Amino acid sequence: MKKPKIKTMEELSVAIGVSRPTLSRYFQSPDSVRGSTAKKIQLGLERVEYVPNFFATRLNRKSTGMIGVIIPYLNDLFFTKLLESIEMAAMDAGYTVITQCSHSDRAIEARAAETFMSMNVDGTLVVPLGNRSDLVVHQRLQSRLPFVLVDSRPATMLEVDFVGTDHKQSTGLITKYLCRVGKPPIFLAMPRVNFNAMEREKAYMDCITALGHKPVVIGTDLVEDQWYFEAHGEAVLNDFFARGQFTDRSILCVNDRVAIGALRAASRHGLVPGRGAKGGLRIAGHDDYPLCPFTTPALTTVAQDFEAIGKAAVSRLIEVINNEDTDDTPRIQLFDGVLKLRESA
Repeated sequence: MKKPKIKTMEELSVAIGVSRPTLSRYFQSPDSVRGSTAKKIQLGLERVEYVPNFFATRLNRKSTGMIGVIIPYLNDLFFTKLLESIEMAAMDAGYTVITQCSHSDRAIEARAAETFMSMNVDGTLVVPLGNRSDLVVHQRLQSRLPFVLVDSRPATMLEVDFVGTDHKQSTGLITKYLCRVGKPPIFLAMPRVNFNAMEREKAYMDCITALGHKPVVIGTDLVEDQWYFEAHGEAVLNDFFARGQFTDRSILCVNDRVAIGALRAASRHGLVPGRGAKGGLRIAGHDDYPLCPFTTPALTTVAQDFEAIGKAAVSRLIEVINNEDTDDTPRIQLFDGVLKLRESA
């Protein structure tokens, strides 16, 4: 037989034969009611079609059991992998993740922060846009809720807990590798709006200088408005390759998406980057974007530890939520990158 649909808690209390407050306590914590009553409610729920209102069952709790996460892009598999690790760690800890995307828009990012404050989530993890972020909103968010920055750290928010990659170590690792196998690499950068990009650029310059070579940085300006990542990498190198420049050099790209564009530019000019190819062109990236093994040639890069970063971010946030750390000094957790050698370099 088809189960009768129950829409409200009041209807459910009549159908099962227990009071509305008792039902509310049960949905908040089954252990909070007598065993015989809990059994009665369980049997009653089996006879009807009823789904408890997620938010209503949390209204009177000290904890909503929710963590808010803000990411900058939905179409970037790096953030997909990072979000996956955050969600898995949060679920293991008994929390529900509510995700908002800023879509590379300062106003949308600010509205997402306001939304989490209005929902009274237990805490927030934020991957900021960069220097386009509204830092006043982030500071307000920090004053209202437990707050941890993930992946990227504004220079104006050094007092906030942060979990990410040690870009000095990771960029230095691949810079040294490229110096061992060929000519010192040039650095294909991005416009200086992204904190990680700026950190990696500086790390490259420091490392290459320490090795006794002259740093060469290209791509700090947009070729055209709104050209980012793959399109930016392709456009910058297409211009240089068309003039016969850098066709025999190692090129370290600021991230893998820019490197994918660089690979396309090489293909358009009949160039084949790689250890086994003639001419000396090598192209490498940073992040270990999930598509890197499937590019042609497969992209050499430095892998960020998505899983470790996600777990550490959730763990730190829960510590703050539970007031387990009375030290006001910001906790900074940085993870090393791992070299992934493939065909392109």
